[in-house]
Amino acid sequence: MGEGSHAADALPRLVVAGLSGESGKTLISLALLLEAVRRNIAVQAFKKGPDYIDAAWLEWASCRPARNLDTYLMGFETAVRSFTRNASPCGLNLIEGNRGLYDGLDARGTHSTAELAKALRAPVVLVINATKVTRTAAALVLGCQKLDPAVRIAGVIINQAAGVRHARIVREAIESACDLPVLGVVPRAAAGAFVQMRHLGLTTPDEYPARESLTANLLDLVAAHLEFGRLLDIARRAPPLSAPPAEPANPAAGRGLTIGYLRDSAFSFYYPENLDALRATGAQLVPVSALAASRLPENMDALYIGGGFPETHAEALSGNSELLGSIRRQARGGLPVYAECGGLMLLSRAILWRGKRYPMADVLPFDVEVCGTPQGHGYTELLVDRPNPFFAEGTCLKGHEFHYSRLLVDGAPPSTVCAVLRGTGCLEGRDAVVTGNTWASYTHLHALATPDWAGAVVNAARSVQMAV
Repeated sequence: MGEGSHAADALPRLVVAGLSGESGKTLISLALLLEAVRRNIAVQAFKKGPDYIDAAWLEWASCRPARNLDTYLMGFETAVRSFTRNASPCGLNLIEGNRGLYDGLDARGTHSTAELAKALRAPVVLVINATKVTRTAAALVLGCQKLDPAVRIAGVIINQAAGVRHARIVREAIESACDLPVLGVVPRAAAGAFVQMRHLGLTTPDEYPARESLTANLLDLVAAHLEFGRLLDIARRAPPLSAPPAEPANPAAGRGLTIGYLRDSAFSFYYPENLDALRATGAQLVPVSALAASRLPENMDALYIGGGFPETHAEALSGNSELLGSIRRQARGGLPVYAECGGLMLLSRAILWRGKRYPMADVLPFDVEVCGTPQGHGYTELLVDRPNPFFAEGTCLKGHEFHYSRLLVDGAPPSTVCAVLRGTGCLEGRDAVVTGNTWASYTHLHALATPDWAGAVVNAARSVQMAV
C-alpha cells in the first residue's frame, strides 16, 4: 500500500536492542542491513532516539536515509506515523534501539526502546554482551522477559563470546531458562574489529577511510555467526500495523526561495525530515561544502548550518577564508542564517581545539573552546522569550544537545532569545544567540517534533526578500 495509507500493513520489522549502551547493537544492525542489501532485499533503517552518528552508519549500510524515531520529541503517534510512512512494505525494516531495552526518562522507562517496540508492535532481538558472564546472561534475559510481558522478545544474539566453551554455556543457559532461541554468537575477535570511538560516539562514515573492508568484515560476520534467515522470518511474522491518519501537507510558502545548507564531512548532522520539510514548502535546497566551496551561491534566501565536527576539520575550515568571508558578509548583510551546534561554532570568532586557535566566520561575538568532557548532553526544552526572526515569543521548543564546546565570552554576554527549561544551552540558563537575522543555538530541532520549524526558516527568508 502507498504512502499515507491508513490500512494495516505487514511491514516486516525487527528491533535490535541491548541491555546497555555498547552492547553491540550497532554492529549487529549494520551486519544485518548489509546482508539484506547483498540479497537484494529492500531495507529501511530507523534509529530510536535523536542520535545522528548511528543513523548515519545505518544509512551507509542500507544505502538510503535512516530515520530517527524519538517518542519524547515527537510523541508516539508521530513516531508510528513516520515509521509506517517510510517503512518498506515487504522487505526488512530494522529499528536500532538505544541504551538498555527499558532505559527511558524515568524509573518507569518512559520513552524507552521497549515502549517504542510496543507502539510499533515489533519483535525484539536482544544483543547480550557476554563478557565475563555465563548463566547470569540468562538471568538478565529472563528479567527483561518478566519486567514487561507485553514486550515481545523473540530471540537473543550473544556478543563478545570468549571461546567455544563460553559460547556453548551461555547459549544453553539462555535457551533452557528463557525458552528463547539464540540466533547468533559473535566471538570477541570478530566483534572487536569495528569503527573507532571518539568524542560524541563513533567516527562518522564520511570520516572513516576503510568502509570497503568494513563491509567485507561485517558480511563475513553474518555468514559465520548470525542466523540471518531466522531473523528475517521473525521480522516477517510481525503483526500488521495500522498507520495513524496523515497530517495535512504544509502550504507551499517557500516556492521561489533558495535555501543553502552546508553539507560535507564537517557538517553532516541533518535529519532527513528537516530537509524534506524545507523541500515540502516548495523551496529549492542547495548543498554547499564548507571545505571546498569558495563562496555561498548567488541569490540565496537563507542558510541552514547543521551540526557535525568542525573541530576535527578546524584547520581546513579556517583555511577556507574566502567562504568564511562570504558567510560573514551575507550574514551581516541580513541573510537569514539558522545554525545548530557545529553551525554555531563555525559562526564564532574562532575555535580553540587542542591548544590552537582557528579563526572562523566571525559572525558571533565570542570564541568557542572544545573541552575534554561534555558541556551539554541530553534533551532540551526552550521557551522563546525575546523577539527574533524565526519563532514567535511564547513558543516552546523541544530538542536535544550533545556538545563538548562552550562559549568564551569576554565582556557583556551575547543576546539570546530562549530560556532553557531543560538542558544546558549556550550560556547559563539561556540558548539561541541571535544577531541580526542569524540564529545560533546548541539545541538541535527535529522537524517532526517542531512542525513549525521549516515554516519559521521560510518565513524569515520571505520577510527579508520582501524587505529588499
